[in-house]
Amino acid sequence: MAGVELKLLGTWASPWACTVRIALHLKALSYDYVEQDLDNKSDLLASNPVHKKVPVLIHNGKPISESLVIVQYIDEAFASNGGSSLLPADPHERAVARFWAAYIDDKIITASWKQAFSAKTEERLERTKQMLEGGGGGGGGGGGGQRVCSKGKPFFGGDSAGYLDVVLGGLLSWLQGTEALCGVEFFDAARTPLLSAWAERFGALDAANAVLPDVGRLVEFAKVRRAQQAAGAQAAAAKN
Repeated sequence: MAGVELKLLGTWASPWACTVRIALHLKALSYDYVEQDLDNKSDLLASNPVHKKVPVLIHNGKPISESLVIVQYIDEAFASNGGSSLLPADPHERAVARFWAAYIDDKIITASWKQAFSAKTEERLERTKQMLEGGGGGGGGGGGGQRVCSKGKPFFGGDSAGYLDVVLGGLLSWLQGTEALCGVEFFDAARTPLLSAWAERFGALDAANAVLPDVGRLVEFAKVRRAQQAAGAQAAAAKN
């Protein structure tokens, strides 16, 4: 769009930055992507002084932080782009989408990110599977991917990818990488047929193909981080 300047600060491995990039592609927006060195946060300190983390979207010089907030901003600020809105038009459906997006971000994305860099723990992995399947885990009656995609539509957003698709889709490569790292299958066609079919459809989208990181590269990245953390823990133990 003429006169619009969009710049995204992110890191290639961040599922949150990936979420924002998918939204930008679905809305057919041009933007400059600036890979950040998290050991030198000069840009982040200026653009996101509160949390000092990615992603940060800068729109005509004004920064917006936090992935869920950014995706909602993109949808509202560029309502005429991409053919349709990412968020539902109905106020109740919009509220429900926001609720599940917050749930997915807090309970699934954050948990999967931590699992990728820690030793395999069956309990934590099983709980993530339960949340994806819709059981909530521990008898809590929560929800998850399987439950919210059970309306007979190909995507959470209906006939096309919407807000929830973008939020969970940003984690798709990481979930597949955790499968490779930990030997657990999150997308099981027998146990989660709706979610498995959704993952295949979403991964085939042009926006997803343009953005989702290579699973093999993520696995190697996680292995290096695990080794670094183990070495740091050993060094700390040796000092005590």
